[in-house]
Amino acid sequence: MADSLETLERQRAEILRQMQQLGDMRRGSVVEQYLRCGKSPCCCKRPGHPGHGPYFALTCKVAGKTKTRQLRAGPVLEKVRREVHAFHRFRELSERLIQINEEICEHRRVEEQVEKKTSWPRSGRRSNRKSKAS
Repeated sequence: MADSLETLERQRAEILRQMQQLGDMRRGSVVEQYLRCGKSPCCCKRPGHPGHGPYFALTCKVAGKTKTRQLRAGPVLEKVRREVHAFHRFRELSERLIQINEEICEHRRVEEQVEKKTSWPRSGRRSNRKSKAS
């Protein structure tokens, strides 16, 4: 445990501050595709031609199924890309937050054990008084 408890708590506070500043987010990925059409004389049939496009789509899993939404190039695409990027950053920060919290828990457990060792030992005797029934 290289970092002190105070350092870890500062790191945790910084991560939480960064999470608050993320703004709008959405899960998924923006995919860019080039497609070939079915027309035989089309230029996309030639070797080395990338195909028609680019076409953009937002894909994400919802209840175990992949959902796809087609996007046009322009302001909507850029907005969706920013939101997806914010979500990916949120996931990174969440993972780091969990790691730091686990380290904090380990530090506190060690401190509690040290405190228990330095406290006065209790005697093992119990009171022999019986409670009176009212």
